[in-house]
Amino acid sequence: MIGAHTHRLVKREIRLTQEVLFVRKGKIKANFYDIEKRYFDSRILEPGDIILLTGGGHGYEALEDVEMVEIKQGPYLGKDDKIQLKDIASKKL
Repeated sequence: MIGAHTHRLVKREIRLTQEVLFVRKGKIKANFYDIEKRYFDSRILEPGDIILLTGGGHGYEALEDVEMVEIKQGPYLGKDDKIQLKDIASKKL
């Protein structure tokens, strides 16, 4: 059990965006890249799957009609928030 609580107002400096992805419906292929921006793996995510992305790069391909929820700390900086990576060609799993 986690007891009822609130959080203190604490100034935080965020240097790296981390995110959580929850697949509600459909199927996606998640492509992963290392900190050197090189592709290294892909995984199929299905309804109910959750992933935590803490570093490196990532991209997604919808394999079916999909509904997903992406959660990350903010504030979001628009186009200045991301470095685009060259997506890999579709790879077989």
